[in-house]
Amino acid sequence: MQREEIVMTPSARFAAGSAVALGATAMLAMTAATAAAADPSASRGSPQARPTILLVHGAFADAGGWDDVIGILQHEGYPVLALANPLRGLASDSAYVRRIIDATEGPVVLVGHSYGGAVITNAATGAANVTALVYVAAFVPDEGEVLGQFADPVAYPGAALTPDALVSREFADGEYEVSIDPGRFREIFAADLSKSVATRMAARQRPVAAAVFGEPSKTPAWKTIPSWYQVSGEDKAISPVAERFFAERAGSHTVEIDASHVAFISHSRATSRLIESAAASAR
Repeated sequence: MQREEIVMTPSARFAAGSAVALGATAMLAMTAATAAAADPSASRGSPQARPTILLVHGAFADAGGWDDVIGILQHEGYPVLALANPLRGLASDSAYVRRIIDATEGPVVLVGHSYGGAVITNAATGAANVTALVYVAAFVPDEGEVLGQFADPVAYPGAALTPDALVSREFADGEYEVSIDPGRFREIFAADLSKSVATRMAARQRPVAAAVFGEPSKTPAWKTIPSWYQVSGEDKAISPVAERFFAERAGSHTVEIDASHVAFISHSRATSRLIESAAASAR
């Protein structure tokens, strides 16, 4: 049932690998935009070319989670690129995404899930071609805030992503990454998906550098770019109370649905409708 309201220092080794991936991804982004411009379906239903939708996943996830959303948006004529978020640091991840934004021709609608919301908040600041920000059960920090502060169970009740639910590993000298305990993954992250699907997701989850939760955010793009927010009312990874706070503070057009943290998978059509609404309203 749906209620609508208008209303977290990469190593040199990582940096080198990221640069290679960046070049390939930027080329892909430009190719996608060029192909869309040449395809009449890209402007179906509108005399103006559709914006490119850039999808940014969060921690403990990968770009494959967007598959159903991608299919729906492509069917409607949108050029889409689901980025591989590095998950190594807020500043470096945001810079990575920003370079892809800058390499994309034409207007861009930037979509972020979970930690991806913090990334797009930083990546889009000052980007003239970003026409809309879409947050899906996402962090939306203001300048100077750290993601870890929104894990306070008193101020933001309802989330179960506590330190005891995480597995920590050293990935470089003195640098650690965390992932969700596979035995608790479904409960916390994907309660409205089948056990078999959630078990596979837990096995392939991508860990995030622990440092991102204490890295201060920079000037937020949502202060100058219109935003849309999909609140997951049954979220156990980010408190729904925090999500409502983010949406209200940013002045986002808000939709709330009864969903887990991965509403973009369990409710892909609702998520796609919100993205399309943002794309249509901002162009």
